Amino acid sequence: MIESKSTPKPNEGVWLWLLKIFSGLLIVFFLGTHFFINHLTGTAESGMLTFEEILQMYTQPGYLILEGLFLTTVIAHGLIGLRGVILDLNLSRGVMKVLDVLFLLVGIGAVGYGIWLLSAVASLY
Repeated sequence: MIESKSTPKPNEGVWLWLLKIFSGLLIVFFLGTHFFINHLTGTAESGMLTFEEILQMYTQPGYLILEGLFLTTVIAHGLIGLRGVILDLNLSRGVMKVLDVLFLLVGIGAVGYGIWLLSAVASLY
């Protein structure tokens, strides 16, 4: 008989697991808000937003904050999830520490680039 135990994987922390769950819920919220604002608010007569309308939306600070938080949440959730998949390889603790630093740097770089891109698009209007 196979015994099933619900124990954390080596190198897996409860806080990262909780952060992944919470970020998943935030993604659902941000995605729903994004769809509502972009597709259901009636701002586009034809049902599709024009390039000018999109640029105009990016001039609103609230919209930029929403998109920035959405971006940050998706990146964090994805990197934490990828780390969880890599844990299944049972790599050594030292390798996991190096990967943790790498994931952190990639996450900071991706968020930084995304925020820069959001501000660059906002400055086009």
